[in-house]
Amino acid sequence: MDTGSDLVWFPCSPFECILCEGKEIPSPSPPTPPPAGSHPVSCRSAACAAAHSAVGSSSSSSSDLCAIAGCPLEDIETASSCAAHPCPRFYYAYGDGSLVGRLRRGPLSVGPLRLPGFIFACAHSALAEPVGVAGFGRAGPLSLPSQLATLSPSLAARFSYCLVSHSFRPDRLLRPSPLILGRSLPTAGPSEPDSLFVYTPLLPNPKHPYFYSVALLALSVGPTRIPARPDLSTIDRNGNGGMVVDSGTTFTMLPAETHSNLKAQFDRQMVWAGFDRAVRVESETGLGPCYNWGSDRNAIRRVPRLALHFSGDASVALPRRNYFMGFESGGKRVGCLMVMSGGDGEGEEDYGGPAGTLGNFQQQGFEVVYDLEGKRVGFARRRCAALWDSLSRG
Repeated sequence: MDTGSDLVWFPCSPFECILCEGKEIPSPSPPTPPPAGSHPVSCRSAACAAAHSAVGSSSSSSSDLCAIAGCPLEDIETASSCAAHPCPRFYYAYGDGSLVGRLRRGPLSVGPLRLPGFIFACAHSALAEPVGVAGFGRAGPLSLPSQLATLSPSLAARFSYCLVSHSFRPDRLLRPSPLILGRSLPTAGPSEPDSLFVYTPLLPNPKHPYFYSVALLALSVGPTRIPARPDLSTIDRNGNGGMVVDSGTTFTMLPAETHSNLKAQFDRQMVWAGFDRAVRVESETGLGPCYNWGSDRNAIRRVPRLALHFSGDASVALPRRNYFMGFESGGKRVGCLMVMSGGDGEGEEDYGGPAGTLGNFQQQGFEVVYDLEGKRVGFARRRCAALWDSLSRG
């Protein structure tokens, strides 16, 4: 699932995936033909226009799309029978991959609920995307929450997930991460579930309404507070700015200026704590700052704390494993800060993108709730594997 996009798609045979070597491809569930009972979406539909406009296509009006689909001019002008022509193929891009697909409409079951006219995409070719994606974007006719809202508004008004710890070892089997639709899980104590969460308001973004954008005001490294660049807390009329909470992006991205300030303060406190820079590792991996770890298993306790401060008085203190990762390099134990620079964004007035992204690596061990009705996002520390067990037991 991906909160940074609004399209639900899966591979349909025949399926070709380019640059997918080494990526996990599910088995034994190879691509199948389009589901029985589904049919192509019309070129006249709002969903067709949304799929084509999602990538900034200039041909996103129904007349343009029906012309591409082969509808005769006289039918386009009279708006008579073009509805019988299917929506043309469209291109959809992510930060690290893309696909070409066709929209279809058919039944979908979510537990006991059944959506008779669910809109999804069948992809026959993709780049670095071997499996499908469930787009949980904030708005638009294509996203899963928006479509669920037509059947059960209460189910779509709120959802959350809790991401178990990352493993970059393919031989290590991890527990599933729970996804909760429409409700919050009960707690073990007397407190109400919402009392565990800190909430920050969602920012409106008219150009990219499917983004869950929030205002990042500052970061803290240990006792030192670092102001965030102003565009991390506002969105302009072109859609630039804010921080997107994105389950589909791995690492948090910050503007170059804010990232540089974070690195400098983090390095200062790491040196005070007695760590030496691992310069060779930085040049080989592109990560940084990195440090020699040695054999001290308690060294992680000397790594300074990192916290994110959002609007609404919402401060999120990250566990050390969410921003500092240890690994072996050249027979030595090292560790690196896992928060990335997203560039400075200058000269990109037409891009309309976020100033920063809160990635899923930094969301590990939190239940992240998207309260669409309350227009806010919440964070609470959780034992995600235990939540999965609780849900599985019913």
